Amino acid sequence: MLSTMTSVLHFSGHQYLRHRLVLSILSGKPLKIDKIRSDDKNPGLRDYEVSLLRLLERVTNGTIIEISVTGTAILLKPGIIAGGSITHECPLSRSVGYFLEPIIMLAPFAKKPMHLTLRGITSDDQDLSVDLIRTVTLPHLQLFGISDGLELRIKKRGSPPVGGGEVQFLCPIVKQIKTVNFVDPGRIKRIRGIAHAVRVSPQFSNRMIEASRSILNRYIPDIYLYSDVYKGEDSGKSPGYALSLLAESTTGAIHSAEAVSKPGVTPEDIALLASRALLSEIRRGGSIDRKHQTLVLLMMVLGSEDVGRVRMGEPSPRTIQFLRDVRDYFGTSFKIVPADKSDPDCTELLYSCYGTGYVNANRSLA
Repeated sequence: MLSTMTSVLHFSGHQYLRHRLVLSILSGKPLKIDKIRSDDKNPGLRDYEVSLLRLLERVTNGTIIEISVTGTAILLKPGIIAGGSITHECPLSRSVGYFLEPIIMLAPFAKKPMHLTLRGITSDDQDLSVDLIRTVTLPHLQLFGISDGLELRIKKRGSPPVGGGEVQFLCPIVKQIKTVNFVDPGRIKRIRGIAHAVRVSPQFSNRMIEASRSILNRYIPDIYLYSDVYKGEDSGKSPGYALSLLAESTTGAIHSAEAVSKPGVTPEDIALLASRALLSEIRRGGSIDRKHQTLVLLMMVLGSEDVGRVRMGEPSPRTIQFLRDVRDYFGTSFKIVPADKSDPDCTELLYSCYGTGYVNANRSLA
């Protein structure tokens, strides 16, 4: 028992909980996190974090999760990723995207193909909306050769505060993922978007599209913004609207941004927020969207035993911490150099690492 306890990785604080749980399950190393909001007037895990632990427990087989009495410390002993058919009710404090992100990192290495149904809020202003996960996150996985049968179906929309949405995530299993060499960001060639409005006037999505075009048309002619309409039961229980935008380059690099309705804010303002956010994402450059840095870096670490290279903008604080945690779990360090040494104003960086050649040992051989 003592030998196993010494190899437990120890972290403090509630931040970065999701990627630490994912790294623990993928590497098979136990994880202890303490001091979770210990100084808060409401200490311990929040309902959505407990819900995520329950979901991970169902997605895996043999995982032991111990939560302290006060909820300020957890111990996780990882099992194998089982996959299969799972339904989970997400609490209304976070959207479905919060739960999908860690699952997307784990699903390709499951024993059986994953068929996950999540119910709750489909888009809020904290996490990735289901539209961006479908149009941006999944194409990022396809860079690594995970594509056949990879799909996200939005069955019902659910706006905060009451939700009522439902999505289905289908993911195939792979034996090993390919490494990636993506250093040419290319030039932006088209912009696509989805505007949706539920339980409000259907004109709202048209108003968002008009306002967004008024900004983006100055830059590029190839813009197609799609108005997504859900009626009756499928539109969830609360009114709301949002605009998700993505820009695609000549080499297939994708940048994304979105804005979600707030009380008292007109659809035009939401559209302007999203459009400006998209332009600032494009300005940051690189060939990977900023919200997907951790996903791509993790897949590079797990890739085949070869050097993977990718060009990205400056790392977000979450990415920096992720790189440190990856080094603790897998012993992989990244080499990070300026992408263009001749240009002193260039903020883009070149990340390269040697893949660990992670093989999906859970896969049933049949």
